[in-house]
Amino acid sequence: MSDVVNAVRAAMPAVRADLEALVKIPAIAFEGLDHEPVRQGANAVQRLLDEAGAAETRQLSHGGGQPSVYAHFPAPAGQPTVLLYAHQDVQPVGDLAKWDQPDPFTVVERDGRLYGRGVADDKAGVMAHIAALRAFGGKPPVGVKLLIEGEEEFGSPTLEGLLREHQGLLTADVVVIADSWNWRTEVPSLTTTLRGVINVYVEVAVLKGAVHSGLFGGPVPDALTALARLIATLHDDNGDVAVAGLVTGRSSDLDYDEAALRAESGMLPGAEFIGTGRLTERLWSKPTATVLGIDAPGAAESANALQPRARAKVSFRLAAGDSAANALKAVKEHLRANAPWGAEVTVTPEGGLGDPCSIDATGPSYDAARAAFAEAWDGTEPVEIGVGGSIPMIATFQELFPEAAILVTGVEDQYSNPHGPNESLHIEMFERVCVAEALLLEKLKR
Repeated sequence: MSDVVNAVRAAMPAVRADLEALVKIPAIAFEGLDHEPVRQGANAVQRLLDEAGAAETRQLSHGGGQPSVYAHFPAPAGQPTVLLYAHQDVQPVGDLAKWDQPDPFTVVERDGRLYGRGVADDKAGVMAHIAALRAFGGKPPVGVKLLIEGEEEFGSPTLEGLLREHQGLLTADVVVIADSWNWRTEVPSLTTTLRGVINVYVEVAVLKGAVHSGLFGGPVPDALTALARLIATLHDDNGDVAVAGLVTGRSSDLDYDEAALRAESGMLPGAEFIGTGRLTERLWSKPTATVLGIDAPGAAESANALQPRARAKVSFRLAAGDSAANALKAVKEHLRANAPWGAEVTVTPEGGLGDPCSIDATGPSYDAARAAFAEAWDGTEPVEIGVGGSIPMIATFQELFPEAAILVTGVEDQYSNPHGPNESLHIEMFERVCVAEALLLEKLKR
């Protein structure tokens, strides 16, 4: 066993303690919430990087956004530089009644897993970077820069501007983004495709105001029914997205076990899968359309009236090979062309557009990563996977650093449940992730 592996394993008790301390900070960057914990989280991460031996640490922000932490460990002569990315902000906890612990920000261990909001997504990513640096006593064999973001879960509204403003500061030969997942706890992975995303508000209007449903119902339409009919056109009878112009990407050789996907997603016994093709194709390389919410009177307090307007928020995931601009154009055209009964349809994008990305995982840096993962997983070679979710800033990294090898690694597994209740981290797998990252730094040495 190498000295690096031994060093990481020796550091893991302190790494876990620091991870639990970070989880205690409810760093939620959503609008309308107290952002002081986000700043506290940035300060805590900066302190950890100072203690790890960084030659420089500071906080960066752009356009009034939340702070990101930057740190630099200069490269020894002739060695490459690696930029390590993660984020310390987290999702809101949601319904506390659905958590199996009284405080989601206090880590609980059960059956080989740590439970708590952000323990996997993505504070484990932050601590994997720090664990790798500790393995070398703060003097890694290659140059290391770190960027720990503070608003990723809120959609990274200012990250692109920050990256462009500080492009020279962040330039690196290799970029490691620790915010994905592994195919299984016992099978490491490199993520090579991620879907993009656009969210739109779709508003349907048919009347100047609400009118009595008995006096006018029949010939006069209501907006809720019109909206329901419009939303129904987004899928065909098989459940595939029916918006012309959206792209389908390349398929993976991997496939999901149907029973496993049912269990992991919590599908009810009678519910059926939608769409066609292999499950991994539907999860990773086909577009999706999901209704996230509808503005309408609540059922209990609704009156016997025809509603004049109704609005839905719809999210579209986009396959690699598509672009957010193309998808938005296609979605607008589809919704306007399928307006039922002459209804007025308004489509308004929410926030920024997220492009999908595809990574060509060939070359020396990827060879080093595969070797590092295989060693950390006792000989199990990593597989290439797609991700149905979106990390739009990866496309920005690709644009700004076209010569850099971009490695998307993961601290989560199929049971981590990020964004949901009882988010968790597999303890043994987390140690392997930390070992793999330290080995990667060693194997990137020229």
